[in-house]
Amino acid sequence: MKLNAQLKWTDGLQFVTRAGNGPAVVIDSNEGGSGTSPMELLLIGVAGCSAIDVIMILQKKRLDVTAFQVNISGERAEEYPRPYTDIQIEFVISGRGIRPRAVEQAIELSETKYCGAIASLKTRVQTAYRIVVEPVPESEG
Repeated sequence: MKLNAQLKWTDGLQFVTRAGNGPAVVIDSNEGGSGTSPMELLLIGVAGCSAIDVIMILQKKRLDVTAFQVNISGERAEEYPRPYTDIQIEFVISGRGIRPRAVEQAIELSETKYCGAIASLKTRVQTAYRIVVEPVPESEG
């Protein structure tokens, strides 16, 4: 399954991106502050991916979840490219008859089998690029 996204520069270090037909998202540097940074989005992606898995699994187990929240934090290396070296995920759940073991199993399944974001962080991903230089029309430059 191939996913596509497009990112357009707006100003400074701010970009607007859209994946497929989804909503637009503003990305900016930490200094710019007008949007979420790429590394923050990566962390949010891990939290969202795992949250969807866990809720789906708990629903299949017919657990009565009334509230669910994921708190996530990531520690980054000091040296560039400053990858995440440690990610801590806290699952806060409310409901009737919630069995901690069932939640633990759902989290384990997400981490080891279903969450593509976590799997992507744990694997070596091939990247490739191509450059397209478009000339500026004479009237603009």
